[in-house]
Amino acid sequence: MKFIDQVEVEVEAGKGGDGIVAFRREKYVPAGGPSGGNGGRGGSILFKATTKLQTLLDFKYARRFKADDGGRGGPNNCTGAAGKDLILEIPCGTMIYDSETEEVIADLINPDDTFLIVKGGKGGLGNQHFLSNSNRAPEYALPGLEGEIKQLRLELKLLAEVGIIGLPNAGKSTLISSLSSAKPKIADYPFTTLIPNLGVVRKPTGDGTVFADIPGLIEGASDGIGLGHDFLRHIERTRVLVHLVDVNSNDPIHDYQVIQAELFAYGRGLCDRPQIIGLNKIDSIDEESQQYILKEFQGISNDPIFLISAVAGTGCNALLQAVWNQLDLMKEDAVKEISFLESLHS
Repeated sequence: MKFIDQVEVEVEAGKGGDGIVAFRREKYVPAGGPSGGNGGRGGSILFKATTKLQTLLDFKYARRFKADDGGRGGPNNCTGAAGKDLILEIPCGTMIYDSETEEVIADLINPDDTFLIVKGGKGGLGNQHFLSNSNRAPEYALPGLEGEIKQLRLELKLLAEVGIIGLPNAGKSTLISSLSSAKPKIADYPFTTLIPNLGVVRKPTGDGTVFADIPGLIEGASDGIGLGHDFLRHIERTRVLVHLVDVNSNDPIHDYQVIQAELFAYGRGLCDRPQIIGLNKIDSIDEESQQYILKEFQGISNDPIFLISAVAGTGCNALLQAVWNQLDLMKEDAVKEISFLESLHS
């Protein structure tokens, strides 16, 4: 399945039906009077979040969506049929922007979250509506109103609590495949991973936490270089970052600093996100080298640091436990903050 996480679409609600001019024509009713019915309302368009979709592929080629128009009013004061609403399903985590103003219109995160994006036009009034003491036989009606039209940009941001970051070939895909049932493509050359991969990792309690492997981060990614710029947005919703560094690199500390600089340049609070550092591929170096590189990183970072091998599974349990501890701590802080705010209002 092709991964599409950003598209532009046009949505147009249905036009309201026209009101009509009509008069009663019944036997034994000499003064029938006006009986033209109102037009039906136009159909509206709504977006609905669903877990059935993982990408915006459905919107790649169908870029324009229009709801049904309302029906024309009928005689005998009959109102026209309302246009059928159009419900467009999108993946959970999709943000809806106004293409012209770049304003965020909606952010649909939870399953079945629904948002009315454009409203159908009102139906026109039939001539029976204009009956008055001064005008007993109105011969005019109103047309239906046009439905709303909007140009939109849909942007999918993956819903994952933990994001795995690092330079290409740091072992991100290998780690997510060893921790979860995800089966990303893995090879021994950079840029094997071309799309974000999601995997559910089970806690000791049995609950599942979604991890995301974010591909293509290189120096200059925040400026649009490489693949990383396209996927940095997917880290925005994560709560904890696992930063993998390849210990076989010519300069592991430089590799680490490159990613840190990109997070800072991208902004949106990513550089302030809690991080856990995994010094990966330690099965390929000796014990002395492992301790040396660990000491080097402890000198430049206060984040938890672990020596791991994603292939062999060495150190992965300890790294995972640090992730669970960090998530639990953040939940406790959130609960305390909510309790504090509630106490202020009580």
